[in-house]
Amino acid sequence: MPSSNENAAEIHTQGREPFDAGPTDVVDRFVDAETEEAEQTLLEQLGGFSGLIYSTLPVLVFVPMNTFAGLTVAIWSALGVAAAILVWRLVRRSPIQPAISGFLGVGICAFIAYRMGEAKGFFLFGIYTSLVYAGVFLVSMLVRWPLVGVVWGVLNGHGTEWRSDRRVVCLYDLATTTWVVVFGARYLVQSQLYDTDRTGWLAFARIAMGWPLTAVALAVTVWAVRRAGHLPVSRGTAAETA
Repeated sequence: MPSSNENAAEIHTQGREPFDAGPTDVVDRFVDAETEEAEQTLLEQLGGFSGLIYSTLPVLVFVPMNTFAGLTVAIWSALGVAAAILVWRLVRRSPIQPAISGFLGVGICAFIAYRMGEAKGFFLFGIYTSLVYAGVFLVSMLVRWPLVGVVWGVLNGHGTEWRSDRRVVCLYDLATTTWVVVFGARYLVQSQLYDTDRTGWLAFARIAMGWPLTAVALAVTVWAVRRAGHLPVSRGTAAETA
C-alpha cells in the first residue's frame, strides 16, 4: 500500500502536468495567436468572410432578374439587395465601412448599366477597377515600395523601416505580386467575356474570381507577414512599450 508521502508526490506531479509546456510550445502558441490576429486584421478591412460573401449577392440577383424580368427590374433588385445588406450590418453592429463601399459600388454598376441600356454594363466598373488595382500594385513594386508592406505597416504601426531589409522587401514583393496576378486575371478574363457579350459567364467569372481568389491572396499575404516577423503587436506588448 503506497505511503502518504508517495500519494502527496503523485498529487504534486499531477498538478504540474497541465503547466508542463516547453519553451517551443509556448512560442508556437504565441505565433499561432499572432498569425490568427493578422488574418483577422486583414479580413476586417474587407468586412470579414461574411462581407466577401455578401458582395456576391447583388450579382446573383441581377442576372436572373435581368433574364426573366428585364434590365430595370434587375437594377432595382440589385440595389435592394445591397441596401438590405447595409441595413443588416447596421442592425448587427458589424463594421459598416465595407457595407457602405459595397452599396456605393452596386450603385455605380447599376447606373452604368442603366445608361448603357445593357446588362453587361453592370460589370464594367468592376472590370476596370481590377485593371486599376493591378496597375497600382505593379507600380508599387517597380518603385520598390510594395503596397502590401506599405498598407500592413500603416494598419499595424510597423512603419517603413522594413524597406532596409532586402529579405523582407522580397517577401512583400511576393505578396504584392499575388495581388497583381489576382486583379490582372480578373481583368483579362472578364474583359474578354464582356467584349463577347457573354453576360451569364461574366457573372459566373465575377463570383468565381471574387472571394475565392481573394482568400488565396490573403493567405499569401499572411504568410509573407509571418515570415517577415511583422505580426500584429499584442495589446499587452503595446501597453508595456508605452
